[in-house]
Amino acid sequence: MKELVNLQCTIFLLVGIGYLLKKIKLVNQESQKCITDLVINVILPCNIVKAFCMEFTDQMGEELAAVVLLSIAVQAVSVVYGKIMFRKEEEGRKKCLQYGTICSNAGFLGTPIAEGIYGAYGLLLASVFLIPLRIMMWTEGISIFSGSKDPKSALKKAVFHPCILACAIGLFLMLTGLRFPAPIAGMISYLGACNTAFSMLVIGMILNSMELKTFLDKTAWVYCIHRLIIMPLLIYVLVGFLPVSSTVRGLVVILTAMPAGATTSILAAKYNMEPEFGTKLVICSTLLSLPSLAVWSMILN
Repeated sequence: MKELVNLQCTIFLLVGIGYLLKKIKLVNQESQKCITDLVINVILPCNIVKAFCMEFTDQMGEELAAVVLLSIAVQAVSVVYGKIMFRKEEEGRKKCLQYGTICSNAGFLGTPIAEGIYGAYGLLLASVFLIPLRIMMWTEGISIFSGSKDPKSALKKAVFHPCILACAIGLFLMLTGLRFPAPIAGMISYLGACNTAFSMLVIGMILNSMELKTFLDKTAWVYCIHRLIIMPLLIYVLVGFLPVSSTVRGLVVILTAMPAGATTSILAAKYNMEPEFGTKLVICSTLLSLPSLAVWSMILN
């Protein structure tokens, strides 16, 4: 419990620093985007590769397979859940809500949380869990806003995503026992170690964009309840009936309890589907996820 409290306090402090950096204009919108791209394209992939550099065991293989299957199940549940719960909303809002239900911020916020709670092995499992989610993001997620599907283009984007490539490289290293030369391994390790700090700083910068009126939207609050409480609770109950380890169960629930992904507002703007509302979902759920994730972490441990 002490370790969990320390982890949450550290995260709050990092988020607060990110907020302050944006507040005093040491970081502007353009530099924030650069930092975000740096995390997604360099730091996080290095962290993933580092996590895979451990000895492969039969138990590990079983748990990796279980995480992949559970991730696919979570994505299927999310698609159906979003279509049922938000079917009566106006068209633009409905698309934002359905996309935000499928595509969470598990990649950006989830990996440092998973690593903080479960260590390097938790990061490894989280990286594998995110593969189906990233594929859904570029297939079903895009089709929600665009109304059309392009499997070839979607598959290309998913396969060549830096984090997916990092998983492939890491899995190859883990299965073959091969390792990078010491200087390269050291570089990857140092870059990967920046993941939690930079990710939380960006979350704080996002929260700096928050305005009071953001919290006056009832639908955004309802979405947060679904995204942060009801959905992970549903997965918590369902996975409880399966013969999986407490680590797998906890990790799947934590990653399901993540806020809306930033791409919610980005795609809403691209397809002119109420981008202001999409931004509200991202900001509100991100802010409220900080205390909700603390509670989930305590429940699962």
